[in-house]
This record gives sequence, structure tokens and C-alpha cells, in this order.
Amino acid sequence: MPDFKKAIIYQIYPRSFNDSDGDGVGDLPGIIQKLDYLHDLGVDVLWLSPIFQSPNADNGYDISDYRAIQPTFGTMDDFDELLAGVHKRGMKLILDLVVNHSSDEHRWFQESRKSKDNPYRDYYIWRAPKDGKEPNNWLSFFSGPAWKVDEQTGEYYLHLFAEKQPDLNWENPKLRQEIYQMMRFWLDKGVDGFRMDVIPFLSKDTTFPDYPEGRYGDLTIYANGPRIHEFLQEMNREVLSHYECMTVGEGFGVSAEQANLYVGKDRRELNMIYHFDHAVPREEHRFIDPAPEFTLPELKAIFHKWDETMGDTGWQNIYFGNHDNPRVLSRFGDAERYLYESTTMLATVLLTQRGTPSIYQGDEIGMTNCPFNSIDEYDDIQVKNAWQALVVDGGQSAEVFLQTANRIARDHARTPMQWHDGPNAGFMPDGGQRDGQIHGEPTVGGQTFRQTSEGPVGLTERLTGSRQTESRLTEVSPWLKINPNYPQINVADQQVRADSVLSYYKKLIRWRKQTPAIWEGMYRDLLPEHPAVWAYERIANDERLVILANFSDQDVYVPEVETGEVVLSNYTTSSFALRPFEARILAPYA
Repeated sequence: MPDFKKAIIYQIYPRSFNDSDGDGVGDLPGIIQKLDYLHDLGVDVLWLSPIFQSPNADNGYDISDYRAIQPTFGTMDDFDELLAGVHKRGMKLILDLVVNHSSDEHRWFQESRKSKDNPYRDYYIWRAPKDGKEPNNWLSFFSGPAWKVDEQTGEYYLHLFAEKQPDLNWENPKLRQEIYQMMRFWLDKGVDGFRMDVIPFLSKDTTFPDYPEGRYGDLTIYANGPRIHEFLQEMNREVLSHYECMTVGEGFGVSAEQANLYVGKDRRELNMIYHFDHAVPREEHRFIDPAPEFTLPELKAIFHKWDETMGDTGWQNIYFGNHDNPRVLSRFGDAERYLYESTTMLATVLLTQRGTPSIYQGDEIGMTNCPFNSIDEYDDIQVKNAWQALVVDGGQSAEVFLQTANRIARDHARTPMQWHDGPNAGFMPDGGQRDGQIHGEPTVGGQTFRQTSEGPVGLTERLTGSRQTESRLTEVSPWLKINPNYPQINVADQQVRADSVLSYYKKLIRWRKQTPAIWEGMYRDLLPEHPAVWAYERIANDERLVILANFSDQDVYVPEVETGEVVLSNYTTSSFALRPFEARILAPYA
């Protein structure tokens, strides 16, 4: 693995990236078709959100078989071809490691729930009722209690996320060895590492106390359990240290002061971690009473604190967008009046910070939040459950809920990639007409079927719930609404324009790779209290650069910052003032 500090990661949400066979869902062959695009963009590492077999209660983050490919995504042969294609182009591939929980359809859980003395019982966290109710007052990330009673034995199992995502019991050494064997399976195939989902949650306080006084509903208490570093050091000792691989820990609940315990040079745990301090709050009540957006000084202070606290001991993964956040442009930019300027300004800030940056699919063309007009247009279980809890059961305002969801919902990042201005934004072939068979599902007499315990079921039933066969050629819609602005924002248009967001990303990435001050230099904030301008310097050896970014829609003068030669800017003409959403990279005059 090349030095991970120099790398640029590109996150792919497979079901929304590219659909090769027209069934409405992105797939592995679709990613293969776009490898040249990704290579041309200049990224080094592809991170795939889960591609494993799953009933999709949480879009793949509920895994029923860790060694099998989700049939709608393709086959293991498709994966092997994808991995070979990535390596052929000099890139690396990392997978999502989701081992805080599994699906309730995993064979381990199916065995575990059968009886209290089943050999797999201790693979999960079971507790007897307390006063006839849940063992404690913990809440799920997806609304409601974090415990579900199972009628088979009368006990509760823990699920910090959906009911169909029971938490694995890392206290059980047999369970840990099963996970390590699974990790070796993928690393032996040539995978280059893992992004580790909610990794600080693996260790729990086995006394399962109620929330501390004054912290009811504070979900960060699930992180940093008493044995977390013991478990991660064991994982490193038994698996990771035997491979040349990259590890990125999702650090929900990890403070800046705790981060180096996970990624410190001598800790022998993970390579890097990313935090949530600048993420949009999405606790259950936030859909009704959203937290205010950050001010720029607050945002700068977060980045400064993490950089200063980690120092030269640890390393972080930096990001603005991912599958769990709304679109970065809609959060920090102006998509209506200054789409190019604000998107490229944000790209400049991200790719000149200290840390390994992650670009989320579609950010490189300026994709925006999608206007969802009703709850029925959403797919995300987090939104659906919060709607049930707050609006249906709680009587809260549906209008306020939908207004807030249109700001902060995760589905904004999950709408299909916008490849061109044709039907379905080019996400699906031939305008969404499909011919042939779904991956892993049989075709009989020219018709595609899914096997169930009751026999074969047609594709039409899979999509609509009705019992009927389908014709050879069927109109299929994308799995999630496509943003209606795709005729104006798409890859094909931007590939042929030198003044596009995509062209700027390519130029910025190429420049970054040639500039040691960016991927190894120190960081210093020059104007921490300025309300509109983020100004900072990056220094390595004799190289010094100053980055200026205007986060406002007004001209701003910053005479307190020295001038210099413009190395890169998202404006083509010069000006004394920083214009709306302007970004400049300067080499100061001697």
C-alpha cells in the first residue's frame, strides 16, 4: 500500500453509482465500466460501501453473509474482475467492514435465537427483561428502544441500529475469531484494506447501565467501551499486521483527545480515523428541531482542534460528504447562484487540509440535495422510523419534518449518479429497459424469476409486491429518485468543458499529488475568527503555501493576509477582493 497520507480516497455507494443491467440498482459490472473515469479523475483508493449479501434493511449495512456478494450487485467473479481492474490501473480497493452488528437473517443469529443454550447464543447480546421491560433505557440510532424482545426465548437482544441489525458480542472470543477469518478471506483475495463501520462501538459496558444522569439519549456513550483497544490490538496482531493494508475507522463518539488511542503510531490499531464533529446532527428530535448550521469560525475551530490534538502522533481521514450526510454543496455552498464557485471552493479546502481526503461520488460534479416531495419518496430507514415516531405516533408537524429532512436526510447523498442528460441521467442503460436476468437469479422461458420458499417470483412482484409474471422487456425505475437537475449537472457535460467542476477537481488532484506541503506539511489557521474567510498555511521544509477560501456570497477584503503568486484559483481573472466563494492557493512572495 502506498503511503496512506498521500492517498485520495473515493467513496462509491454501489447501488447508486452505475446500473449495468437495467434493474434499477447499481452493481459491480457498473463500477467496472467506470474504472477509466475514476482513474482519469486521479483518485488512489476506491472505498465500496457494503457489497455483501443482505436483506437491505439498512442498504447493506445489515449483512447476512460476509463472504457472499449481494446478488443484485453481481457475483464473486464480478468482484474478482473489479479488483483486478482496479489494480491494473494502479489504484487500490477497500471494503466496508461492518462487524458491530449483522443482519438478523445471518445464520449466526438464526441459530442464536433458537434457545438459550444454543452454541451461537453468545455470538449476540441477550439479556432478560428488567421489571418486565427492556434491560435498560438505551435508544436506537433509528428511533425507539435499542432492545427487541424475541418470543422464542422471552429475552431481549441489543440492536443499536435497526431491529434487523442485532449487535454482535465481541466479548466472545469465538465470534472474534470468526470475524478475523472473514477478514483474512478478503485480504487473501487481494483487497487493500477496510473502512471500519462504527468501530468504537465493538466493546460494551457489560453491566448495561442506564444513560448517565443528564445524558439521556446521548448516543456517544456507546463508543470507547472498556475493551475496545484490546480488541483492536488483537485484530491488528492476528490479521492486519500480516498484510500491507489500509484501515480507516469511523469514529462516531471519539473525541479529538481520544483519537490517538486508535491511530497513534505505537498503538498498533488503525491507520486513520474520521470524526463527526462537523457532521449535521441527526438525532431523532433533530427532524423536528434541527440544530443550527455551523458558523465558519466554529467549523475552522473543529479542524484546528483535531489537527492540533493529533499532532504528529496520529492521522485522520478528512471529508465533507459521504453516504451518511446531505450533499456538501447544499450544506456549505450556494447551489442556485454559485454552483461552480462554491463547489470548487469546497474542493480546494478539502484537498488542501492536513489528512487523507475522501471524495464522495458525485461531489466532483457538484451534485446537490434532491427535492423530496413526500415521505414516500424517501428510502432511508432512519427517516422512515423517525417519521413514524415523530409524526405518525408523536403528532408532530409533517411539514416541518419534511422541510428538515430536505436539509439533513441521508438519502440526498444516495440519489443515483448523474452521468449524462439522457433518460435516468445515464444511471441505467437504454432508459431503464432491462433484458435478461438479474444477477444470481434464474431465467426460465425468457422470464426472470426470484426463488422463494413458495417458488419462483417474477421481477414485477419483487418491485411492486404483486403476484404476476413479467414480459421479456420490462420498464424499471431507479431504486431511488433521480435529482431533477441532472440535465444541468452531469459527467458527460463536464468532461468536455475546461471550466467545469470536474475539470477543476482533476487539476486540483494533479497539483496536490505534486505538492509535499499539502500531504505532509504542517497546518496553521491564519484568521480563526474571521466570519467569512478560511485562511491557512501549509508548510513543509522550504515550501510554504497559503490557502484562502471565501465562504460567503459577498466580496471580502483580507488585507491582513500577505499576497503571493496565485498557484491555483477557481476564478480565471485577478481581483484585490476575494469574490463570492472564491478559493486561491498562493505561494507567498519572498
